[in-house]
Amino acid sequence: MCNLYNHTTAVEAMRQIFNDLDNRAGNIESGDVYPDRLAPIITRAGQGHVLRKARWGLSSPPQFHSKSGIDRGVTNVRNTGSPHWRRWLGPQNRCLVPLDRFAEPRSGKGAGNSWFRLTADQPAFFAGIWVPEWRSIRKLKDGETTDDLFAFMTCEPNGVVAPIHPKAMPVILTDAYELDAWLSQPWSDARGLQRPLPDQLLELIESD
Repeated sequence: MCNLYNHTTAVEAMRQIFNDLDNRAGNIESGDVYPDRLAPIITRAGQGHVLRKARWGLSSPPQFHSKSGIDRGVTNVRNTGSPHWRRWLGPQNRCLVPLDRFAEPRSGKGAGNSWFRLTADQPAFFAGIWVPEWRSIRKLKDGETTDDLFAFMTCEPNGVVAPIHPKAMPVILTDAYELDAWLSQPWSDARGLQRPLPDQLLELIESD
């Protein structure tokens, strides 16, 4: 699964896509994003859009918490039939996560990552889910914290990703209709967006 991505989209560039954007995130630094780190997301608020920061990793099902109560979080969500995720599938808990490229691990211990990006120079966003003000223990030394959390959806891989990672790829949205539908439509309609990006829109760029 994808546990590393990169974003360089500046706030002004996001304002060009969402002209009613309310920036509550402040300055956004570009770079690689790892699990449990803060990253920019876009959510819907009334008829407008909000740019905020959230911690990457939704609450995991209780059976996966440690005996000491630590919840490491879940970065990718696919099984939308699970009651654990179903409660957060409405528009009020959906978000968009800006990206420029993402990594998928190659098979084999220590095999490294392969990086993918869109073939065209256009904005791209993961289709995400977010939960505000969630209380949990992520690190024992920090104790219980209250955080805005997010993760993004995955689906079956397309023909570009499958040779590297045959199990899944992130759901990536690119055009204005998809972005609006993900943030506003009922799940019965939005669920159709949980699909792989067409092969011609994605390319393998490097391995590390």
